[in-house]
Amino acid sequence: MTDQSSSPALSDDELRETLDMVGTVLASVSDRVDAQSNSMDRLVKTATEARQAAFAARSQTSPENYGDIISEIVGGNLDDRLIQLADLGALLEQKTHETRMVLDKAEEDKWAILRDVRNREEKADRLKHLLPWFGLGAVIIALGLAVLLPHFLASNSTGCAVIRGQWTTTTTGVDACVFYDR
Repeated sequence: MTDQSSSPALSDDELRETLDMVGTVLASVSDRVDAQSNSMDRLVKTATEARQAAFAARSQTSPENYGDIISEIVGGNLDDRLIQLADLGALLEQKTHETRMVLDKAEEDKWAILRDVRNREEKADRLKHLLPWFGLGAVIIALGLAVLLPHFLASNSTGCAVIRGQWTTTTTGVDACVFYDR
């Protein structure tokens, strides 16, 4: 059997030209395949990113995830607020205790002042009851002095001079304070 082809053999120039054309077509096809490979790579990359975005969106929109996020945010804020409230409660309790002590001391002071005022009023009432007796005593003393003072003053020469009398010795030999009409 002989190898024979149905088409005639090409000349060298035609063969070169055909090979050049086949090379050009092959290069063009290769460029197109490379461009399509790049497009496919971008498409795969975009699909991967879209898939990742879909998973992220699904996890972000999931009620469980929202619950966790809200729990973290609220829990963190609530912990701080609860600590602040506890501190404020302790401070209020301390200030209430201090206020209670000040009020108790003020109450004790008030009762001490009221006792002191009552004691003074009782002393004043006792003095009011004794005042008439003091007045009567003063009158009695004044009368006694009115009677006794001139006698006492007239009993010596200095006292006699004070009451504008004259000290003399009587005929019986007794010293006396006498007053002459002038």
